[in-house]
Amino acid sequence: MSVGAPTVHKDLSFVTLVPKWSGSDSSVTFEEFLSSTESAAKTGHWSGTDKREIAVLKLTDSAKLFYQGSTELHAESTTWQSFKNAFRRRHEVVHTDQYNFTKLQTARQKKANLRKNLQIGVEV
Repeated sequence: MSVGAPTVHKDLSFVTLVPKWSGSDSSVTFEEFLSSTESAAKTGHWSGTDKREIAVLKLTDSAKLFYQGSTELHAESTTWQSFKNAFRRRHEVVHTDQYNFTKLQTARQKKANLRKNLQIGVEV
């Protein structure tokens, strides 16, 4: 009997814990999708390739269309990290300067209203 490192077996039954991801606003967020995939992978002893392949199987709608159109993601050499990076770039939230300016103005107005309300409360 030889003594060596213990054998670790993959458990693909954890695939059911990974939600489908469509890439739309109404679905699970991409970060939640990644977190679920990585948690299941850690518990199931999956490799990076396993994570990528399982994630691909869980893609639907626009996320699946993006994957199908991104031929560089189909290469055997595609890592889990490059897969994540490609989808993060694709679904990165980009706002215009006008949007950011409006958000800043709204925050300033809320702060001014809060100060005003606090002053009224102190004067009463």
